Amino acid sequence: MSGRLLHLVCTAAVAAGALLAPSPALAAPGPGADSGTAASAPEGRPLGALLTDLQKLYRQAEQATEAYNATEEELREKRAEAERLEKELAAARLSLHDSRGAAGRLARQQYQNSSEISPYVRLLLARDPRHALDEGHVIGQLARERAETVDRLTGHEKRTDGLARDARKALDAQLTLTERRKKDRDEVRGKLAEVEELLASLSADQLAKLAELEKSGAVRAQRTFMASGALSSPRTPSREGGRALGYAVRQLGKPYEWGAEGPESYDCSGLTSRAWEHAGRSIPRTSQEQWAELEHVPLGELRPGDLVIYFPEATHVALYLGDGMVVQAPRPGARIKVSPIAANPVLGAVRPDPGGEPLRRFTPPKLPRDATDGSDEGYSFAAPATEAR
Repeated sequence: MSGRLLHLVCTAAVAAGALLAPSPALAAPGPGADSGTAASAPEGRPLGALLTDLQKLYRQAEQATEAYNATEEELREKRAEAERLEKELAAARLSLHDSRGAAGRLARQQYQNSSEISPYVRLLLARDPRHALDEGHVIGQLARERAETVDRLTGHEKRTDGLARDARKALDAQLTLTERRKKDRDEVRGKLAEVEELLASLSADQLAKLAELEKSGAVRAQRTFMASGALSSPRTPSREGGRALGYAVRQLGKPYEWGAEGPESYDCSGLTSRAWEHAGRSIPRTSQEQWAELEHVPLGELRPGDLVIYFPEATHVALYLGDGMVVQAPRPGARIKVSPIAANPVLGAVRPDPGGEPLRRFTPPKLPRDATDGSDEGYSFAAPATEAR
């Protein structure tokens, strides 16, 4: 998010807590949001309906963010491929130049020796047949070397032509991805601008009531989730999982920023991918790719360091801490924090190191006192916005 947009969003109203991320318990208006008693949004709409609109807008923004992240990762890979092909093409052209030089020397030798007597006649006329045979062997060796030179020239020409075609394709793909990334970026900014516009139209009292409404819904969702028995007794992480979790905990308090992957700020999948990279295991960049490519594990088998995936489209992800809590980068306007696992609707869980053996003993990382402070769903506010910076 640009500094100007983040400033506008984060200063849209008074400090009120979490406002935007969808939660299963918030699909309908919560306590205090019924049509008879709830404050009304612009155009007389009840707060429950307004909250649903805000959640929908932010969910669309997060989908656009993950699409941007996927395009950015694909573009990064394509750039690396293009650079590799350019280096290979330069080397192939140098080899082709050398082969053409050797072929030229071969052509000159053949022209200069074209009037010589054949090796067979030379053998018949020789005073020393043994010497002539040795000379014939040398001549045969030279002929084989000449044939190899021609083969190398042909092979280098084919390789150079193929690399040139591949390099052109890689460059075309890179240009296409650059345009797609711009489109994805504009879509994210557009969705966040819609959120900003809607929030700016609300009063401080409405924002406070929205925060209370969503917080109560998140509490109900967590209580229902924990009472369902979906989680098993505590488990220990693998060595890599413990390292990934430790890294994530050390990032607590850093701001969310869409498209960021550290070290000063992160988005949700930027945090999880960087944490596991720190642990020595490379995993996909986006939450959708993490859900699609990593091994799924039942919620009852969750262990610290596993990734919890949210929403039907797999557009949000967090690291499991244990005891029904996760470490996550919630939303723009929020900071990395410890949240209830059910703060957002859970899709499932994946394990980056399915072969990792659980530790016999594990001491959870020490959390700062303010680890759970702030918005689980994002968008905390400080003061009414007055002007753009």
